[in-house]
Amino acid sequence: MQHQAKKRFGQNFLVDTNIIQQIVDGIQPQQNDLMVEIGPGLGAMTRPLLARLQQLNVIELDRDIIPKLVKNCIFTDPGNKHKLIVNEADVLKFDFSSFYAAQKKSDKQLRIVGNLPYNISTPVLFHLLNYRDIIQDMHFMLQKEVVDRIVATPGNKLYGRLSVMLQSFFHTQFLFEVPPFAFEPAPKVNSAILRLQPDSQYEASIKNFSLYETLVRQAFSQRRKTIKNTLKNICSVANIEQANLSISQRAEELSVKDFVNLYRTIN
Repeated sequence: MQHQAKKRFGQNFLVDTNIIQQIVDGIQPQQNDLMVEIGPGLGAMTRPLLARLQQLNVIELDRDIIPKLVKNCIFTDPGNKHKLIVNEADVLKFDFSSFYAAQKKSDKQLRIVGNLPYNISTPVLFHLLNYRDIIQDMHFMLQKEVVDRIVATPGNKLYGRLSVMLQSFFHTQFLFEVPPFAFEPAPKVNSAILRLQPDSQYEASIKNFSLYETLVRQAFSQRRKTIKNTLKNICSVANIEQANLSISQRAEELSVKDFVNLYRTIN
């Protein structure tokens, strides 16, 4: 069944079977996992995932592609008809908490996977941050530059708000690169696989998520300026010094631990 990729959905369909197998092997799906795939498209990853799972929920916004996804998955194995559950929805509006509460596998946390469209990848990651307490892990295909930003360390020019926010709550891991020719149509950029596993070391310290997010966003709002200037509406010089930081430092020099310590002085 042919399907024309839609630019407005940022669709690039994964077609390289070796890469697909490498991704699924990296995810290591277990039969009774509570797994959700975001943006399954035509089912390139959905089919091999279904082969290893008792059930798979998918979230797909493009209503034109859903019948083709279902046909592609069931044609190869009619038994998938009872294993595949399609949620026609916008992932940015999807309530994972309500979805999780409705599941029978209450002892299982969510395992989330997907080939995220480049145009919404960052908003999706921030949306999922809100549900970190019910997530076991996440594996995403993203633009390589985005993955590089997520795993970047202080002092690196790619290190920024996205790095700090995700590393504050997740262990981030760059798994491997995916070349453009693995897709149809081929994107103009390289992709990479990212693994995110919840890390609770700072969870108890960050009681006001909104304030912490504001602090980090404001710190990186003008990268060339010092934190004394970018944070003058949030932190005093005394707050900065109390966190054992220098007023002459820039946001990109601060570690995640530094940001958490600074937050604790203003909360």
